[in-house]
Amino acid sequence: MANEFQQAIKNSIQTEKNAMVFYETASAYLKDEGAKKVFATLAREEREHAAQFYKLYTGTDIPSLDAFLATPVDAAESWTAALEQTLASDSGEKAALELALDKEQKLEEALRDAAAKATDPAVKDVYELNARETKNHYIMIEAEYARLMGMVSESDQDTFVRE
Repeated sequence: MANEFQQAIKNSIQTEKNAMVFYETASAYLKDEGAKKVFATLAREEREHAAQFYKLYTGTDIPSLDAFLATPVDAAESWTAALEQTLASDSGEKAALELALDKEQKLEEALRDAAAKATDPAVKDVYELNARETKNHYIMIEAEYARLMGMVSESDQDTFVRE
């Protein structure tokens, strides 16, 4: 069971790294300051999440978190695989936010599925924690998307519905 737990932790570190690189890359190319700020914040949070998971990791194949995070990501497994095409489009911010929403939603589903299949309660907890953090990122991106698209914020919806 301990091995299953350590593999779940390692998978979580890799997932956080992939997301961090995605958000760092997107933030560097976006023009809208609000979207840049959200993506920079998400990149920082992904790094913090990776650090939290790294504290639980006892494997010897990742001797330093900073060194691991500095290595290139595998493009085939990375969130950045579709990013270049997205950023090259005329609707860079909109497309990048939509891609981020899609990635976060699919990741949350995969994490919840992994949690449901986990037999070790500690492994289940790791995946559920990661899924909750992913859901929070989805909500943050969704709010930025609404702002960028000029949509009514949830806090204003009651006001508009009553008028």
